[in-house]
Amino acid sequence: MTDLSLYRNIGIFAHVDAGKTTTTERILKLTGKIHKLGEVHEGESTTDFMEQEAERGITIQSAAVTCEWKGHRFNVIDTPGHVDFTVEVYRSLKVLDGGIGVFCGSGGVEPQSETNWRYANESEVARIIFVNKLDRIGADFLNVVDQIKNVLGAKPLVMTLPIGREDTFKGVVDLLTQKAYVWDDSGQPENYSVEDIPEDMKDDVEAYREELIETALEADDDLLMAYMDGEMPSEEDLKRCIRQGTRDLTFFPTFCGSAFKNKGMQLVLDAVVDYLPAPTEVDPQDLTDEEGNPTGDKAIVSADEPFRALAFKIMDDRFGALTFVRIYSGKLNKGDTILNSFTGKTERVGRMVEMQADERNELSHAQAGDIIAIVGMKNVQTGHTLCDPKNPCTLEAMVFPDPVISIAVAPKDKGSTEKMGIAIGKMVAEDPSFRVETDEDSGETILKGMGELHLDIKVDILKRTYGVEMEVGQPQVAYRETITQEIEDSYTHKKQSGGSGQFGKIDYRIKPGEPNSDFTFHSTVVGGNVPKEFFPAIEKGFKSMMEKGPLAGFPVLDVDIELFDGAYHAVDSSAVAFEIAAKGAFRQSMPKAGPQLLEPLMKVDVFTPEDHVGDVIGDLNRRRGMISGQEPNATGVRIKAEVPLSEMFGYIGHLRTMTSGRGQFSMEFSKYAPCPQNVTEEVIAKVKEREAAEKK
Repeated sequence: MTDLSLYRNIGIFAHVDAGKTTTTERILKLTGKIHKLGEVHEGESTTDFMEQEAERGITIQSAAVTCEWKGHRFNVIDTPGHVDFTVEVYRSLKVLDGGIGVFCGSGGVEPQSETNWRYANESEVARIIFVNKLDRIGADFLNVVDQIKNVLGAKPLVMTLPIGREDTFKGVVDLLTQKAYVWDDSGQPENYSVEDIPEDMKDDVEAYREELIETALEADDDLLMAYMDGEMPSEEDLKRCIRQGTRDLTFFPTFCGSAFKNKGMQLVLDAVVDYLPAPTEVDPQDLTDEEGNPTGDKAIVSADEPFRALAFKIMDDRFGALTFVRIYSGKLNKGDTILNSFTGKTERVGRMVEMQADERNELSHAQAGDIIAIVGMKNVQTGHTLCDPKNPCTLEAMVFPDPVISIAVAPKDKGSTEKMGIAIGKMVAEDPSFRVETDEDSGETILKGMGELHLDIKVDILKRTYGVEMEVGQPQVAYRETITQEIEDSYTHKKQSGGSGQFGKIDYRIKPGEPNSDFTFHSTVVGGNVPKEFFPAIEKGFKSMMEKGPLAGFPVLDVDIELFDGAYHAVDSSAVAFEIAAKGAFRQSMPKAGPQLLEPLMKVDVFTPEDHVGDVIGDLNRRRGMISGQEPNATGVRIKAEVPLSEMFGYIGHLRTMTSGRGQFSMEFSKYAPCPQNVTEEVIAKVKEREAAEKK
């Protein structure tokens, strides 16, 4: 296939348990890619092929599958819903042209669907909406449509209406063709009949169809005028207008059904073909320079342009390292040499494969619009640009969030040490939000991630996939330090011991910086008391000390340093002398500037049945949480709060006990905030205890 207008690169994203993987599974069945349906709750779905995914019934990494529907080629990526794996959704959206947002018919717009929707808005990805699980108790299609308007601030364009509710749900009415699609109870997606609209639904269908036409025709003034004069637009014209509005993100065509019961899926696949853009219809990606600033050029999607592609995911499996690549322009053949513009090195393409979850089909060539995997690339990481060596370029890179939680791990025996090093190296390459560092003092390996579940799964993979036996410490919070007072001070570094000496004197002000400013340095020295060429050394000296704060040795945030005077010696002053002076100045002045410990606050969203609301709120208050709102819905109450991360370890166990197993929660990092005095004292005492134990 070379006609790009027949390509659709789409992702499926939603909150945990809204039914993304089941939806993907149904798409594969309908397109003839699989013949037996695998169910998530039985651990047999195609795209959840990691042991950990099958066991827990959740998606951990995004999986790519390719299939065909009505002569169109779909590249589908099934993404995770868990907040700990948001990075997977973010990087998938980056390379997709369209998406299906799945919402649960009874849960509605849940916290993670908000985050994913925000990411999709930032990436400007056109979407259709599928309201799933309409066969469940408490499912209410129109209620979810209202939530999409109010909570997401989006404009859903209702395309189908459900026939029946909850356990009587049996089909949908297509507003465009004014036909009812009714499925039997066999559970087979192809067993449906097309009927006339049920009598009791005619008024609703009429009202929603009118709204559909009016909204769609906003994309074409001539048709709108004709419609106002009583002329009905043709189905083709309507489809063209809906396609235009979807592409411009003016509205989102909204469908309903039940993926599990196989009802309503065909209309969603038709909508992907009819309304989601082909690769050539999406605004082309910006090309940037090495610093990441746009150069004004675009990566135009065409097979005739020079080769440009973005590596968006690295995966290690039994066949070797796989680099998932979205090709934006040009062609790629087996044996070609391509340039990694980040490292400046070229690599030869040995094998290329089309992915089918964890199976693969060999390819000899690929072209613009394709999503493929290249086997055995060296030194390529997520976000690197691959391009034609004759036409080097850089595509807009990806930005990943910083981890908020860490654990220490140590191999149980000498034999595991090397194994662990290699395994962790591979895992860090696969997941940019997973970091690792070695504690210099204790020699421990520290793993950092986005949440308890994230680290839990990483440890599980180390043990099972790589066979590394290790001991795991308690989770640690990533505290930070800052200062609260402005202080003016002076420091002189002088060293005289035969030969040339060292001399540097600086007068400076240290004050709290703007929130999220990290570290700022500026100079107001006049009259050349400190020559300009020493400013970078002074800044470097101060900056290098920001790693360890005066209270408990945590990294320091939001400090503003101004150099206003000083002195130098014509012979003895050097960049090194001034750098040492700045380090000494930091040690001398920071303890006097009202240092303060900061802790990460998490945005926590707890869902609980109504009769347990009091217990849950009381418990959050005990955890020093600030409740910011409560939203009742059909099946319970959602409580929003900000809670310090240190108080949230093991929360899921407590929540389940309090709510008889019916409560759920999700959390994501919100901001750093000052710690209360008693917590600060506890943290400092623990750090000192640890240091004392290490000295022994």
